[in-house]
Amino acid sequence: MSVQPSKLLELALKAVEDKKAMNVVALDLRNVSPISDYFIVCHGNSDIQVQAIATEVRKVVHEAGGVIKGIEGMDSARWVLMDLGDVIVHIFHRDEREYYNIERLWSDAKVVETV
Repeated sequence: MSVQPSKLLELALKAVEDKKAMNVVALDLRNVSPISDYFIVCHGNSDIQVQAIATEVRKVVHEAGGVIKGIEGMDSARWVLMDLGDVIVHIFHRDEREYYNIERLWSDAKVVETV
């Protein structure tokens, strides 16, 4: 079963917000890059929170029948990258988010308004 990109985005956004991720930003990359349809960028204030956010995203996506193509960075929990296919989730530790500032790199992308 395939989960539509917009549904994956919705599920992942709810998961990061349920774990109190900070400064959540969703970017629409459909007209900017072939890498993915959407990026979600957020951060946690501790290694444990970063891991909890990633674990919740994984759980919610699996429950919906989605497939996670890859997860990197869980051990160090400084920058967890989750490839959901059409949605890529970046979960930073606060310090790394400020340093890398990837939203600036994708400034051509539209910000998705979340409810």
